Amino acid sequence: MGDTLEFSDIYQEVKGSWNDGRLRFGKQSVVYKSSKTGKVDSIPAGDLNLAQWRRVCLGHGIKLGTGSGHIYKYDGFRDTDFEKISEFFKANYKVELAEKDMCVKGWNWGTAKFSGPLLSFEVNESTAFEVPLANVSQCATGKNEVTLEFHQNDDTEVSLMEVRFYVPPSQTDERQDPVEAFAENVLSKADVIQATGDAVCIFKELQCLTPRGRYDIRIYPTFLHLHGKTFDYKIPYTTVLRLFLLPHKDQRQMFFVISLDPPIKQGQTRYHFLILLFSKEEDLTLTLNMSEDDVERRFEGKLSKNMSGSLYEMVSRVMKALVNRKITVPGNFQGHSGAQCITCSYKASSGLLYPLERGFIYVHKPPVHLRFEEISCVNFARGTTTTRSFDFEVETKQGNQFTFSSIEREEYGKLFDFVNAKKLNIKNRGFKEKKGMKGKIDEYSDSDEDQHDAYLERMKAEGKIREEGNDSEESDGESDESFNPGEEDDDIAEEYDSNASASDSSDDGDDDDDSSKKKAPKVKVVKEKKERKPRREKKQKDKGGPKRPMSAYMLWLNSSRERIKSENPGISITEISKKAGEMWRQLGKDDKEEWDIKAAEAKRQYDKAKQEYKESGGGEAAAPAATSSSKKESKKSGGVKEEKKRKSAGGDKEKERAAANDSFKSREFIETSEESSSDTDRKSKSKRKKESDDDEMEEEAVSTPASSEEESD
Repeated sequence: MGDTLEFSDIYQEVKGSWNDGRLRFGKQSVVYKSSKTGKVDSIPAGDLNLAQWRRVCLGHGIKLGTGSGHIYKYDGFRDTDFEKISEFFKANYKVELAEKDMCVKGWNWGTAKFSGPLLSFEVNESTAFEVPLANVSQCATGKNEVTLEFHQNDDTEVSLMEVRFYVPPSQTDERQDPVEAFAENVLSKADVIQATGDAVCIFKELQCLTPRGRYDIRIYPTFLHLHGKTFDYKIPYTTVLRLFLLPHKDQRQMFFVISLDPPIKQGQTRYHFLILLFSKEEDLTLTLNMSEDDVERRFEGKLSKNMSGSLYEMVSRVMKALVNRKITVPGNFQGHSGAQCITCSYKASSGLLYPLERGFIYVHKPPVHLRFEEISCVNFARGTTTTRSFDFEVETKQGNQFTFSSIEREEYGKLFDFVNAKKLNIKNRGFKEKKGMKGKIDEYSDSDEDQHDAYLERMKAEGKIREEGNDSEESDGESDESFNPGEEDDDIAEEYDSNASASDSSDDGDDDDDSSKKKAPKVKVVKEKKERKPRREKKQKDKGGPKRPMSAYMLWLNSSRERIKSENPGISITEISKKAGEMWRQLGKDDKEEWDIKAAEAKRQYDKAKQEYKESGGGEAAAPAATSSSKKESKKSGGVKEEKKRKSAGGDKEKERAAANDSFKSREFIETSEESSSDTDRKSKSKRKKESDDDEMEEEAVSTPASSEEESD
């Protein structure tokens, strides 16, 4: 047996919810690390005085007790784990792992025993259930009843609100009420905060970002009291997970962040982080409300009775001493501007992202803390609105995704080097890098600086394209200054060569001379047009050829369709296909072999028939030639018809306009315009006659079949 025993997927009950983690039994201590919060509980081996093996809801569990009265319960073990854990306890600890049976009778009448922080309800000397008194938020008494109310956990779907105990009157000791004695035992260990005594120190009017406002912070020996104009919060030091001291990007302010679990509540809003904002220029002289001997004995030199310095230093120093946790500060990371953070946006709110030695933290709305050990992979994505920024996506092992957007492009190199140095899995690496990362996800190959970075190369290429685009825009700007309407008409004439000369000569005869005089001598830049690839002609189906054979599945479907309809009356056509697909997938190899043979036989017959069809002269090249010529003729005739429609539509519109204008003409105008109208009528009649002659000639040309040319050839 080795020096340690490790178990994964071990659960610890926290206020009605099961949090998974890893448990390790070592020679010196028992260590449990929560996967959700990353909190580590360490129990020295010398403090253990109780070890029980019990059958619980998640398999088997272990209950450990210490000399100081603390109880630790871990569930999720297997039945086969008992022997090796028992041998390890005998060899390394002075405690024997004893088996303890739970009462499952379901009786509600028994004995209540207080053992340390637990209230144990026993039936016939067997434990039925246990209530951790630290979960009790309030204790109320009645005539013969005691009501326990519990803290609520937001992570659970169903929470236990209260439990009532009926306490019968005592027949032996009349001096003490059993109900009051029961309530005193509960309140001595319950998590009921009572502001008794004086505060150690008070900080006045501190600016708080979450929850927003200005609060007086009163420091008590066991809890922190936030007193504001509208709300009051009492935060026990046991709920503080971590402390962060982060410099602002402007180098003039500091963030002090307190991570809480469980969070503080304001109605339906939960605050998992308490964020205070300080100015570096604010100084404070602090005197603790304790004697020098008490300060020395209680804080062991971490604090002194009289202290002075910056306000943020005083607050962080006092909190570190009382909570007894380290303060996390940013590591060696430096961004493009020299700051230890990156400006970005999260959920449409701008904030700062701090890369730490063991995670990332984002402040401030909403605050997010991501530990490296809970990160599955990260991804560098292109910005959605502009190419001058990119998005940094973080995906956790629980499947949650956090996207920090609008990060400046200059920060990419620094952030990529940081992520690479911390050996995080980068989702969009190049192909060469992925090739060397085959193995486990958590185990990374050496990350060299010379490795190919696909995203960086893409960003460089986009920069070159943008520079070339700016150069071309400058040249286009020069040509825009010499813009002339005549040049635009020349472009139209080049694009539509069929009627360009006629329209220009008939309508703009006088304007040509003026435009030629106004033309500038500058050479016009014409962009090269890409040659279009010719379209592939669609294969024409040979109607006289043999029909293609069916696959094994289609043969089976044709034979089984009626059976499926009879077994499922009222089934639709689409549902028949779905049902048939499921049935075909469930068929075994032996059943499918029959239809595979039939399909192969049908394929052989098809190949044979196709060969005979080709030898008899079917499917020759004459058919495609005829079809192509007929297509050309149809296109030509279609173009003529469309042109006629356009002309007729144009003539109708002109007539409608003329009719509308006639209604508004005066008598004098009608008399003077009779001669001009007669001239225009004669011109339009001759024009229509010419167009009709052209149409007849074109129709004669179209009606000549292609076969006549072939016969004459």
